[in-house]
Amino acid sequence: MHIHILGICGTFMGGVAALAREAGHKVTGCDAGVYPPMSDQLRALGIELIEGYDAEQIQLKPDLFVVGNVVSRGNALMEAILDAGLPYTSGPQWLSENVLQGRHVLAVAGTHGKTTTTSMLTWILEACGLEPGFLVGGVPQNFGVSARLGLTAAEGAPASGRPFVIEADEYDTAFFDKRSKFVHYRPRTAVLNNLEFDHADIFVDLAAIETQFHHLVRTVPRSGRLVINAREDSLQRVLERGCWSDTVRFGVRGDTPGFRARGEPHAFDVLKAGVLVGRVEWSLLGEHNQMNALAAIAAAEHVGVTPQAACEALGRFANVKRRLELRGEVRGMTVYDDFAHHPTAIRTTVDGLRRKVGPEHRILAVFEPRSNTMKLGTMKAQLPWSLEEADLAFCHSGGLGWDAHEALLPMGDRAVVADNIDALVTKVVKAARPGDQILCMSNGGFGGIHDKLLKALA
Repeated sequence: MHIHILGICGTFMGGVAALAREAGHKVTGCDAGVYPPMSDQLRALGIELIEGYDAEQIQLKPDLFVVGNVVSRGNALMEAILDAGLPYTSGPQWLSENVLQGRHVLAVAGTHGKTTTTSMLTWILEACGLEPGFLVGGVPQNFGVSARLGLTAAEGAPASGRPFVIEADEYDTAFFDKRSKFVHYRPRTAVLNNLEFDHADIFVDLAAIETQFHHLVRTVPRSGRLVINAREDSLQRVLERGCWSDTVRFGVRGDTPGFRARGEPHAFDVLKAGVLVGRVEWSLLGEHNQMNALAAIAAAEHVGVTPQAACEALGRFANVKRRLELRGEVRGMTVYDDFAHHPTAIRTTVDGLRRKVGPEHRILAVFEPRSNTMKLGTMKAQLPWSLEEADLAFCHSGGLGWDAHEALLPMGDRAVVADNIDALVTKVVKAARPGDQILCMSNGGFGGIHDKLLKALA
């Protein structure tokens, strides 16, 4: 087939494009402001990218248009597709019908840690010889790409039961399908990593998100497995609505059934029902990554990987790009990049860095509230809490509909605000001194602030 993808440069739709190309389809696509890193990855695969959404693209005459959730009514190309009665579908539905059929789908859902946990699980299966397919909303450094088909019938083995690991997002599917993406995936193994309020642009409250998570639970067969964070009341409420599958919990206390960790996040024993089953020693930081590891170990067990083998594989796990990623050091000052944007993720990331560098180094937290939820100001009151471990906080306030100065008042003179990137860089450089750890946090490119800081600090 020839498929034309609208919104191709997003991490999910770019992954769909890569899978379609690998499966032998002709793939073209368009986006507003065709941008890296996905644009570079797609061009390397020989996929033609078109800037913008002009209606003339219907003259490409593809067999099918695949529409990303960035596209809404009023989009010139989408209106032309509708007027002409041309065939279209969503990315998740195309994936379900053309890639996931007959596979053992392992889906990783949760407010935080989806990309990292998906990457951990994929690497465990790869290290244990299962050659999984995967689609991750980032670039796992163990693989260097965000998606691949993995071992299928094309390599001489039946596709049935071959594992496919997917990051399962609760965000909506498309303008014509407001269900969460993950209901399309029909997983046999589903990880419910955590659940907090997010995506205030499409969900009115936490209960609305819990409903979508229960829709996911309903799709898991009775022979399947639900891997559940034992510490989340919200997930317990989801299961109380009905559960038809085997459940395995992680983060349990004491000798209760399930998986728990004993030790520091960088070196810990893994226990199942109180019995030692493996040990993880790696370079990752933070209790959140310890929990992510337990989730991945419990999910991998469902496709035959022993916890001991999973722990050994995690010792060779290289984290996803933009997860406390070192970007450079200059004149004794260190600059990191991280994807954190929800207040809980910001706090977890700052706390993890604090644990790494100790009390003797200052942490300068540089962040932009860029997600739709943060732009709406829904969680602005949590920002001082999320930045407690930072010595100084620098907020990019451009494009916000709320007063960042006011929201950060509880931090006093530890908080600095600027409405453009260059001004923010100037303020950070003026405050920085040798030994400082400068942590940049955003779910976007942050205007290339990392390189600007390194250049200005030099």
